Amino acid sequence: MIFCQKLQKEAAPMSFAPVPGELGERILNNISAEAWKLWMNHQTMLINEKHLSLADPESRAYLTGEMEKFLFGGDYDQVEGYVPPEK
Repeated sequence: MIFCQKLQKEAAPMSFAPVPGELGERILNNISAEAWKLWMNHQTMLINEKHLSLADPESRAYLTGEMEKFLFGGDYDQVEGYVPPEK
């Protein structure tokens, strides 16, 4: 178990760094698998709604910045008009 900075609670860790380099190690050591799944869902919405291409270096840089803000605190982009489903 790790203390997840995103969820502010003890949670199950990921089994490997999800991205290469120093950022990947920071995520591995401070972000839970549950929080990473939340990011993956948010990232998918950003890619779809903003028509991003992962082949474009600017799109990848944008997503990396949004990932850091989403996971570690910051004013990250929201998808306009999105209303989460009620449980």
